[in-house]
Amino acid sequence: MTGLVAFTVLVALVGVERLAELVVSKRNAAWSMERGGVESGQGHYPFMVVLHTGLLVGALAEAWWRRPDVPSVLAWSMLALVLASQALRWWCITTLGPRWNTRVIVVPGLAPVREGPYRLMTHPNYVAVVVEGVALPLVHASWITAVVFTLANAALLTVRIRAEDAALATLPDARVEAPRA
Repeated sequence: MTGLVAFTVLVALVGVERLAELVVSKRNAAWSMERGGVESGQGHYPFMVVLHTGLLVGALAEAWWRRPDVPSVLAWSMLALVLASQALRWWCITTLGPRWNTRVIVVPGLAPVREGPYRLMTHPNYVAVVVEGVALPLVHASWITAVVFTLANAALLTVRIRAEDAALATLPDARVEAPRA
C-alpha cells in the first residue's frame, strides 16, 4: 500500500470516528435537553461543522494534488500525535458521559465535571482538536491544510470557548479558571 493510499485510509477512519461522535453527540444532546438543558453559542456551530469537514477534505485534496515526498519521521511522529489526540478526545467523551456533545448545552443544577482530563485543564477536548488539526494533515505533509485549519480553528475556538465558559459559569460550583493539577 502506498503512503498516499494509507493516508487516505487514515483520513477515512477519522471521518468514520467523527460520524460515531455525531451519533453519541445526538443521543447525549437529547439526554441533556430532557433534563432541561440550555443550549448557547448556536451561531458558530455551522462554521465548526464546515471547518472540521474541511480539515478532512482539505488534507486529502492537498495530499493527492501535491503528492509530496513525506519523510518517514514526519509521517510517524504526526501519526503518533493523531492517535494521542484521539485518545484524549475519547477520554473527554467517556469522562463527561451523557453530558458530552458537540454543542454547548448545560443542564441547570449540575456542577461542572472536575474528573479525568478536566482535573488537569479546563478544555482538554480543544487540546485534542488543536493537535489533530496540525498533525492529521502533516501525516502526509499537507502543510497548507494544517496552517489554514489552525488559523481558522484559532478564531473559532476564541468564540467557542467564550460561549462555553459563559454557559458553564451559570452552573453551581462553576470555576472558569483552569483547575489546579
